[in-house]
Amino acid sequence: MRDVNSLNKVILIGRLGQKPEIRYLPRTEKAVANFSLATNERTFNPSTNESDVRVEWHRIVVWDKLAEFCEKYLTQGKQILVEGRLRTRKWQDRDGNNRYTTEINAFNIILLGKKEDSGPRDDYAEPSAISEFPSKNQDSVNGLDPDDEDVPF
Repeated sequence: MRDVNSLNKVILIGRLGQKPEIRYLPRTEKAVANFSLATNERTFNPSTNESDVRVEWHRIVVWDKLAEFCEKYLTQGKQILVEGRLRTRKWQDRDGNNRYTTEINAFNIILLGKKEDSGPRDDYAEPSAISEFPSKNQDSVNGLDPDDEDVPF
């Protein structure tokens, strides 16, 4: 049960460092994809009048159908929006030392940028957003029903 005063949500916009690596778990054949995402932060130093760009790398993990979507449509350098949760997991290296890694378990990915940069051209079906939580109306865009008159804008 989620604590009422607690929230674990990450939203990132960045570019892929490489094409997602997909594998399937042995027993369940469940798909899992891994890739890195770079985000940029521009800082300005007023004393030198110069700006600098700091790059932060994030490790993204994606499961099931969303992982298969990533394998098909994501390429190195592609700009995307990722929504997910922070997860830290513990593992042991070859020497038996405990190691920790923090990853983002993505549950929603939205393709950004130009359509022609979005992946395979021959069977492109305009999947601009995909989520592991399907909306009640498959024709809706980003969870909004186009026929809904209570649109918030």
